[in-house]
Amino acid sequence: MRKKTKLIHGGIPQDEQTGGVSFPIHLSSTFKQEKVGQFSYEYARTANPTRTALEQLIADLEEGKAGFAFASGMAAITTVLKLFSSGDHLLLSEDVYGGTYRLIVKVLSREGITADFIDTTDLDKVASAIQPKTKAIFLETPTNPLLSITDIKKISQLAKDKGLLTIVDNTFSTPYWQNPLTLGADIVLHSATKYLGGHSDVLAGLVVTNSKELAEELAYLQNAIGAVLGAQDSWLLIRGIRTLGIRMEEIEKSANEIARFLEAHSTVSKVYYPGLLSHQGHSLHKSQAGGFSGILSFETGSEQRAEKLIGATTFFTLAESLGAIESLISLPARMTHASIPADRRKKLGITDGLVRLSIGLEDTADLLEDLDHSLKQ
Repeated sequence: MRKKTKLIHGGIPQDEQTGGVSFPIHLSSTFKQEKVGQFSYEYARTANPTRTALEQLIADLEEGKAGFAFASGMAAITTVLKLFSSGDHLLLSEDVYGGTYRLIVKVLSREGITADFIDTTDLDKVASAIQPKTKAIFLETPTNPLLSITDIKKISQLAKDKGLLTIVDNTFSTPYWQNPLTLGADIVLHSATKYLGGHSDVLAGLVVTNSKELAEELAYLQNAIGAVLGAQDSWLLIRGIRTLGIRMEEIEKSANEIARFLEAHSTVSKVYYPGLLSHQGHSLHKSQAGGFSGILSFETGSEQRAEKLIGATTFFTLAESLGAIESLISLPARMTHASIPADRRKKLGITDGLVRLSIGLEDTADLLEDLDHSLKQ
């Protein structure tokens, strides 16, 4: 199946008992057993039919063997990182999402897990950062919020050569544009709150692996930790995923136009968007993904200018998150990446004047006019 068809017909597309073309919401928390130990479903934390339909769908979309649904993106990341133990060392992309940074530095460090945040776009730097106790390389590509691009295939091969796992946060690209497992990664994860849900009405995280052994470990951790996705949110997420293809294509068209507009604007000093030919990772991203998605960042020069811009916009909502039908605007330094120390943000290039846009499904002309008017303010 091609991708748009798989979005509609992947997973469990219909209710086999009734023929319903919308898979039902199973709200039961427990299930009758025919005999002790003889059952299809036992308890909703362990498995739920609606969640199972979602998990099979995301496994199909990511070309994996098994999928897992969680109550948030951070619940998904936390559960994956519970694969590691005290004394283990991790390598992560240097400008990862602030919540991931906070989890590693403030929480998992208490359990004796150490980590280094490095420039994963440089293969030599990654190779030299590997330690005897390194167990995994965690990538964002594109990264949040600077849209840096890492070569998934080369990093995955390096990891395999060293006996490490490769974990890829695929939230920005989605499985519609990019499939890290087919490029050699071992685990792919999503904040499904974003593009996969697509309507700002569900909080969820998804994980997929192509390894039977990792699937068994993740299933155990999912059940043991219990941060699972409920049936209603699972259904909402299935519904959102069905329209992912047409949403991503329309969003990307607008994002490309807006990125080119900003790049040519006299008040903008730099634009970060892999769809631009000027972007350092343009060719690499194009070789490993089918599209450039709808997130871009740009430099206004100061926090004061950024705040004036935000205050003048009409169709860009100041809010956390991304990937929904409405366009959002944010200041990463004070919002999504506020948990990262200021000196580290400055070193990475996440300045106080950096603005991040999540392009939605509004008319592109309205968004361009809105930005043009706001930049002139």
